Parts: sequence; structure tokens; C-alpha cells
Amino acid sequence: MSAEERRESVVRAAITEFARGGYAATSTEAIARRVGVSQPYLFRLFPSKQAMFLAATERCLVDTRRVFSEAAKGLEGEEALHAMATAYQRLIVDDPDKLLMQMQMYAAVAAAEASGDHEFGESARAGWLQMWDEIHLALGADVDETTTFLAYGMLINTLASLGFPAGHRVWSGFYDSARPIA
Repeated sequence: MSAEERRESVVRAAITEFARGGYAATSTEAIARRVGVSQPYLFRLFPSKQAMFLAATERCLVDTRRVFSEAAKGLEGEEALHAMATAYQRLIVDDPDKLLMQMQMYAAVAAAEASGDHEFGESARAGWLQMWDEIHLALGADVDETTTFLAYGMLINTLASLGFPAGHRVWSGFYDSARPIA
């Protein structure tokens, strides 16, 4: 396996480990074990645990943006909105680590900011802003639609993370494309 392929496997493993354990509780040893490499080799690919977390965060955001972009391709307005909502629901059902990684990203950035580390969240904010911009364009550059879509998305993240099942009354106010897939 080439170093680039190994690096890719580390990013995938980091998403899984950080998604499940968070930044503080995830050891680089667990990531190395999941990939099947030694810890020293892991640090040849990434200079620090923080670099691994940021690579996992970036990948998660890139993958989510790709899901939205592919779903909205050739569509506009409400068609794009519903296509992106449906695609996001599939993403979090098919790959729940993406949802959990997003939640861990928000918690890790908030914790770093609270302790005075303002650089930690810069790349996460940049990736999230890029996602906002892409969604904004897909929804016709309507600020209200973009804000509403992302607000619903964050509520979906919260309810799904808390384990509310499809069909629970908390989902009743969502449009059909944003409701969980049963």
C-alpha cells in the first residue's frame, strides 16, 4: 500500500474513532490499531493527533458537500432543497459515523475555543462556510432558504444523535424529504 493509500485509510479510521470517542477520549493508538499500523508510522503520515482530527473533519465536510452537490445537480429551488434533504438523510443512515463526526467536530472546536485555542477551529469553520456557500447557491442564493435548510439540518443532527426513531412525534414538523428513513 502506498503512503497516500495508507494516509487515506488513516483518515477513514480517524473518522470512525473520533466519531465514537470524541477528540479528547480517542487515542492515536486506537486509530493505528484500526488501520493496522504502528503508532510511529501513523506519526510519519500525520504530525499530531490534532492533524488527524482536522483531516477527518475536512473529509467529513467534503463528503457532506459532495452529497449535497450531487443531489442538487441540475435542480433549483424547492427541488434542490428536497433532493439535498433526502440525500442527507441517506448519508446519515448509511454512514452514521459522518453524523457523529460532525457532532464531535462542533464539540471539539467549542472546547478548544473555550480554552483559548482559536486556531483549532479555523479549518472546520472554513469547510463549514464553504458548505454554506454551496448550499446557498443551490437554493438560489436565498439567505432565508439557506438558513432554514441548515437550521433543519442541525435539528436533524441533534434528534438523530439523541436516537429519536423515525415516526416519533419530534419529526412531525419536518417536510417528508427531511424525515428520517425508517
